[in-house]
Amino acid sequence: MVIKCCCIYCYARPSHAYLNLSPGLDFETKLFAKTNLESILRDELSRRNYVCKPINIGSNTDPYQPIEKRWRLTRAALALLNECNHPCTIVTKNALVERDLDILVPMAERNLVQVFVSINSLDNKLAAKLEPRASAPHRRMKAVETLANAGVPVGVLVAPIIPALNEKDLEAIIGQAGANGANSIGYTCIRLPRELKQLFREWLDLHYADRAAHIISLIQQMNGGKDYDSNFATRMRGQGVFADIIRKRVQVAVRKAGLHRAWDTVLDTSKFVAPRVHSPQGELF
Repeated sequence: MVIKCCCIYCYARPSHAYLNLSPGLDFETKLFAKTNLESILRDELSRRNYVCKPINIGSNTDPYQPIEKRWRLTRAALALLNECNHPCTIVTKNALVERDLDILVPMAERNLVQVFVSINSLDNKLAAKLEPRASAPHRRMKAVETLANAGVPVGVLVAPIIPALNEKDLEAIIGQAGANGANSIGYTCIRLPRELKQLFREWLDLHYADRAAHIISLIQQMNGGKDYDSNFATRMRGQGVFADIIRKRVQVAVRKAGLHRAWDTVLDTSKFVAPRVHSPQGELF
């Protein structure tokens, strides 16, 4: 059985419900590989009306799942983007990203890539429960250092911040990120859409029953009294007193570490050249 990184807080879990699968066990064990990813992407980038804008790789699930070691689909996509000078950002919590330094370094030299490594705790025991099969926090921090030393711009996303569970590490993560060569910091607070509400409650009752009610109470305080508020303006950071405290803590720590905000990243779209579409007739010239 193939199993993927299956963070209990993952907002992508409900997407499995659209496939008539459960956001719980099925999400963790039934994986879907887009085996024609490279050819579809090539066709899309080759369209006459295509407008080049940075592509984010890893916005729904991690592009460096353990299965990527075998399928190498993320690597194929990066190779194509490198070929046609197309900028991209990458979000991952797995050190496997180091494998693709041979592609990322030349892209970085042309300002075509920014990697973001997600680190929301420095506690290995907590991380093992929250994010099974993802790289351990210290290993992710090492990946930040490796990428930075190779000349690849790398930021750290403290995401998600869970009140009364992992928010205690906030300043330490940002400080270590700066010390290891990160250039930027971003953060989000936990959000619990759809089926994720119940899954997270069950996880808390299993692992942290002594503070489960307190954690849920704080989450609700950050979401207008609800488990989840879909308001686009506030859903990523929350609202209210506790959300304001987290925001100020991040601002102070980022300033102290001398970093900038993740969303200030600007990549070069001017070098893009549409890729050739593969033809069954082969190349004549």
